[in-house]
Amino acid sequence: MSPSEIRVWAPDGVGEVRAGDDLAALVLPLVELADGDVLVVTSKVVSKAEGRVVSGTTREEALAGETVRVVARRGPTTIVRTRHGLTMAAAGIDASNVEAGSVVLLPVDPDASARRLRTDVLDRTGRNVGVVVTDTAGRAWREGQTDIAVGAAGLLVAETFAGRFDAHGNPLVVTAPAVADEIAGVAELASGKLGARPFAILRGRADLVLPAGEDGPGARALVRAEGADLFGYGAREAVVRAVLGQPADQAPFGTAVPVEDLAAVLRLVPGTEVVLEDGVVDAVDVRSDRSDAVAALAFAHGWRVESPASAAGSAVVARLRPATT
Repeated sequence: MSPSEIRVWAPDGVGEVRAGDDLAALVLPLVELADGDVLVVTSKVVSKAEGRVVSGTTREEALAGETVRVVARRGPTTIVRTRHGLTMAAAGIDASNVEAGSVVLLPVDPDASARRLRTDVLDRTGRNVGVVVTDTAGRAWREGQTDIAVGAAGLLVAETFAGRFDAHGNPLVVTAPAVADEIAGVAELASGKLGARPFAILRGRADLVLPAGEDGPGARALVRAEGADLFGYGAREAVVRAVLGQPADQAPFGTAVPVEDLAAVLRLVPGTEVVLEDGVVDAVDVRSDRSDAVAALAFAHGWRVESPASAAGSAVVARLRPATT
């Protein structure tokens, strides 16, 4: 089967999963796995098996314990960055397909969960498969949701085409399909949201499955580091964080921009003259009521404002240096 010929199916017959259940024992009687298959499982059943169901609480009450940082709020929706590095609504906490009054938290370490399931399959069947643990997430700029990989083992989670050329001879620079996410999405199509089919098998991409004993970097390799994403905060939240200028809020804005880029931004503030000297920016503000704008812009671009070293009466109201120095 070539990469253009894949098969995806989701077996029936999996009952309600509870704490302590053996996931491999649940799925193996239902399928005949082959070397190079990718076994896909929803994070919900992984969490249920691992005892991550919390009773007597709501999503809102459980949210703080799963949140590293709030990214944005819009009405009842709270988007947060979780301890996994994932940016998700309500930290991926789910109140569906679970007993009333309970919520399901994401697995503590979805990559580790994937590794355990992969090992169990190999030990019991001798089959070398990749494993993907999925969850549902929204996307910036797009309506609707799709499944993504939150955990993976034994799988090349992203292909890279950098340095290669297309059919017209054009170089590919940053093309890197997140194949683990693509597998998660197509598996959800086979499983369905209400079909009680938490497992799916993809066959036809054995080229993505790593040799036995090599688990690979896991789905965490698909998570951008703090500050590397262009959208570390929501639009409104970014304004608030920049105006308040708290050091703890600096990281999501990323590393300091080059001095010339900062100067260009500061010159957008009416009445502000900018002088560059040895990596230091002196913002000379003709109108003192613009100094807060200078400070907020500096913070958002990874710089900090120092007290001026000039004599009393000088027009220099802000001296700026990179926040990392």
